[in-house]
This record gives sequence, structure tokens and C-alpha cells, in this order.
Amino acid sequence: MSAHGHVDLGHTVAGWTGTTLALLGFAGAGAAVCAAWPPGILIGLAVVVLAGVVTWLLHLAGWGKPSGPRPESEWDWRVRDTAAHAGHADCLGCRAGGPRRAVAAARPRPAAPLSAAGEGA
Repeated sequence: MSAHGHVDLGHTVAGWTGTTLALLGFAGAGAAVCAAWPPGILIGLAVVVLAGVVTWLLHLAGWGKPSGPRPESEWDWRVRDTAAHAGHADCLGCRAGGPRRAVAAARPRPAAPLSAAGEGA
């Protein structure tokens, strides 16, 4: 049992990759500020923008997660989302992926049942 209880914190390949790239970009830009190297600041900020694009593309490829809780069998960060091909309901990233995803994302998805284990802890 974790410190957060028995919940889905949404750890995904897209999330970990984007966070790592953004952290590297911010750290690089910060080091460039300290070194007074303007090109390095721009490179670091470009890596931050790249982190957002990479995260979005991985989400569209199924390595992200839809909004809301997932079934417990899909909590592992290495589990690919099989419903991502059609798009997630109420997902701005999926709607930005194109008209085919926007139409598919308009369909509601069934709610995932939450287990009662760990409640009250």
C-alpha cells in the first residue's frame, strides 16, 4: 500500500517521458541563465516545448491515459490504452488530434469500477 492509498495516480509512459524532458529542458535553461549563455536558454525552452509535443503524441499513440479512474488492471505505467485509437471522451488532446478523433471522443466511455480496498485509511 502506498502513502496515497489504493488509487490510480495516472503514471504513464507519456507522463513520465514528458516530465523527464520538461525537467531536462528547465534545468538546461536554468544552467544557461547562470552561465549567461542566451542560445542555451533558447535550447532549454525548445526542449520544454518538445516535451509537450512528445507527451501529446505518446498520448495519441495509446501511452497516456483518459481522464478519470482506470480499472486496477491498467494501473501499471507500462499498460497501453487500447481505447486511445478512437479518442477519449472529453479529452482536449484527442480532439486536437483531428476530426476523426474528435467525433470518436464525443462518445461517452463506461466508468471504471473502483474497489473499496484501502478506503478509510
